[in-house]
Amino acid sequence: MSAEGFELGLNTFGEVATDGDRVLSDAETVRLIVEEAQLAESVGLDLFSVGEHYREGFTDSATPVLLAAIAAATERIRLGTSVTVLSTNDPVRLYHEFSTLDAVSNGRAQLILGRASATESFPLFGYDLADYEQLFEDKLDLFMRLQREDSVTWSGTVRSPLSEQRLHPRMRPGGIPTWIGVGGSPNSVIRAARYGLPLMLAIIGGRPQRFAGHVDLYHRALEQYGHPVQPIGQHSLGLVADTDEEAVETWWRYWQPVVAQLARERGFYKPTRERYEAEIDRGALFVGSPETVAQKIATMARDLRLSRFDIKYDVMYLPRRARARSIELLGREVAPRVRELLTKEPSHV
Repeated sequence: MSAEGFELGLNTFGEVATDGDRVLSDAETVRLIVEEAQLAESVGLDLFSVGEHYREGFTDSATPVLLAAIAAATERIRLGTSVTVLSTNDPVRLYHEFSTLDAVSNGRAQLILGRASATESFPLFGYDLADYEQLFEDKLDLFMRLQREDSVTWSGTVRSPLSEQRLHPRMRPGGIPTWIGVGGSPNSVIRAARYGLPLMLAIIGGRPQRFAGHVDLYHRALEQYGHPVQPIGQHSLGLVADTDEEAVETWWRYWQPVVAQLARERGFYKPTRERYEAEIDRGALFVGSPETVAQKIATMARDLRLSRFDIKYDVMYLPRRARARSIELLGREVAPRVRELLTKEPSHV
């Protein structure tokens, strides 16, 4: 991928924001996300993606509806998901939602499919976590056949069979761009290669370069399955502010309570200040001034052979002003600087 073609996007999980001392309501946060997508388009960012979660403080549970609202409010920016939990979605319904989104957005829809690191959707929709792997495998097979075949006859273990089914509205020929999100499982990397799908590396902690082996595995598997080279992207968390100090202090204030809660729930590491600063320096947090963040993204693009980088810009209760400033700086300063750096020293892609 050339530096000119390198894509920079935003991810939101719909986490509620604050305005001064006031916590925004869920409805206000949903409307804010639409405004932030408009801002992202106006400053030249390439993609805006929305997650799928079912927990307190998150407002992204009806992702296609939110993306459709954004489609109506924008003209150019591509619209997708930062994760679609395919295991607890019905592939037929998902096809209908995203074929409709692609139609109303004039061909701007895409999505990232994942097995889910947050599992609240399993009990919510009546699925058994013991079927975690089989649900994803069967539903991915069906979803890709629905995208790639004109008429589908299918049977599996996770839903009723289909016989010569043709869905409407039709997707564009071959379907919409569909990525596989990977959090560290080599089997997921191989699955993406088997279907010839782009790979999105979800790197939320630790040194990102440890995923270099996954990138090598992906390229080898693509070749073995007879597929051409596909794009690789990275999803990580971060904040851009006018200075390094402002970014570091702002993100720490709002990120630390979130990670502390996750540590209690899932056994993650406790968010000490020392660990936090190490994550910024050489880990997976992209926090700092435009130059700091641009340098780090360019380094990741070279080391992991990336053609796309998505930054999750929201975290619980982060002020809307800080969110907006981060978006502005990412589009106006970080993105052009990353492309400039990659022109001087291209990535391996």
